[in-house]
Amino acid sequence: MMGTVPDTIRQPGGSATIALAAIWLLAAQAALADDDELLAVLDESGAVIDSVIIKPESIFDLDNPEENSFFYRLANKLHITTKPEVIEQQTLFMSGDEFSARLLEETERKLRANRYIQDATVEPHLNEDGTVEVDIKTSDTWTLMPKLSFSRAGGVNKSAIGIRDMNLLGRGIQLEAAYASNVDRTSTMLNLTDNNVGNSWYRLHLDLQDSSDGFTRGVQFGIPFYALDSTRAHGFSYYDNERVDAIYDLGKKTGEYGHRTNSYEIFRGWSSGLEDGKALRYTAGLAYDEHRFSAVDDVAYTGTPLPDDRQLFYPFFGMEWVEDNYVETRNADQLDRTEDFYFGTRVTGRLGYASDRLGSDRSSWILNANAQTGFGSIQKHAVFIDGGLDTRIERGALHDFGLRGGVRYYDRQSPKRLLFASVSGFYGRNFDADHQLYLGGDTGLRGYPLRYQSGDSSVLLTLEQRYYTDWYPFRLFRVGGAVFFDMGRTWGEGPNGGTNNGWLRNVGFGLRLGSTRSGLGKVVHIDLAYPLDGDGSMDNVQFLISAKHGF
Repeated sequence: MMGTVPDTIRQPGGSATIALAAIWLLAAQAALADDDELLAVLDESGAVIDSVIIKPESIFDLDNPEENSFFYRLANKLHITTKPEVIEQQTLFMSGDEFSARLLEETERKLRANRYIQDATVEPHLNEDGTVEVDIKTSDTWTLMPKLSFSRAGGVNKSAIGIRDMNLLGRGIQLEAAYASNVDRTSTMLNLTDNNVGNSWYRLHLDLQDSSDGFTRGVQFGIPFYALDSTRAHGFSYYDNERVDAIYDLGKKTGEYGHRTNSYEIFRGWSSGLEDGKALRYTAGLAYDEHRFSAVDDVAYTGTPLPDDRQLFYPFFGMEWVEDNYVETRNADQLDRTEDFYFGTRVTGRLGYASDRLGSDRSSWILNANAQTGFGSIQKHAVFIDGGLDTRIERGALHDFGLRGGVRYYDRQSPKRLLFASVSGFYGRNFDADHQLYLGGDTGLRGYPLRYQSGDSSVLLTLEQRYYTDWYPFRLFRVGGAVFFDMGRTWGEGPNGGTNNGWLRNVGFGLRLGSTRSGLGKVVHIDLAYPLDGDGSMDNVQFLISAKHGF
């Protein structure tokens, strides 16, 4: 901090000469230091925000000679730029508010979290009268696109065809209509998401699907704790789904059964907001969760045991404790995109009680808890730890018990090289028969078929040397690469048996394509993985293509 600011600065319209001289002196001192000190000066000064200027921009920067060509100009012309009011709605401050550097930083993070925004900057500028002008500049991604995707993992293909717009008419609304096919089913789907209904903080999500083995009908509506300083939240959700669930062993289907799910939830949340960089939140509500199971008319799997039906209706109470501690970086999980890493501590818990007197088919305590934290420096060495617990307590015993935990390590070797390591584990006991724990090509062991091992506990280790290049083909994709080693296994027996034949290891390498201009916001993985263990019936090499949210 750079000293005490005179009271004349805190009161616009006071002694203008003294106020302006003082604030310009402080600003000049800050300019000789860095942006963080300028923000600290403005925070201390109590300066008032005079105006908020919103500057949404299209996809390509035509002031850059490398992007001022016919193709890029045409893309900008065809693209509908995000409406200023959509950006304004997500801004956590307005004209007349006292300046807060924290709110500027949180607004940046919120804007960057939108898949239709490529990057966002929120910058203050000092006016001659001692007030502050805040400029918000965003650049869009291309969001209207045919949905034509293909991926391969664990020896199985997954594909989809359709159309998607993640920024419909520049309003920030996502609309998707598609036909998708994977190892479990084919589906025709229609999804809609609006995170700011009518320029409010209300969120709406609709999910409609007709599948080869059933259907899905889902809706969510309400106001979440949308900012660190939020003081209220409320909403409801409804979900109705019918499908066929499969049982796998060594990557091969060994059974299946029909599964009908019907659930709904209504909740309200409250908080005193952010105090000393921390927020404590409470939620209370009612939930209904029903699962029904049936046999499938398939001669090959007539011996599949059916899980027991469940019907739980219960009130619940939850708490969340969260810190404000984020750090920006680039070239970690993304390629040359601004990333916001959370170094704070977040702890959540929820407890409910279902009674057979209130319509449930049993008396049960339902417990869920999660925690995460981070240490170190993302520019040098950083460690992130997370864990969770889910279980029911019935007649004094734990049912469907699952304890999970993980550690991620980032070792920054240079701006273009990073060593990544992660260890994750799961310990389960007394599973419901419809809950399966698998390990294979679709869950981190890239050299093996999907759902290869099963059990009730598992561990997975990943080591990855990552490379980030300056190659920027057509100014559309950033290019990177990775060399990796995976090792893991399962223990115990799941509710439907299964094989866990010891430790599995694989090595491999791959190409990474980071889409900087597309609203998909994903990294395309093209990998070759070589299994070092297994039963000998697998291919000697696995070819994988997938799109993921990170490296």
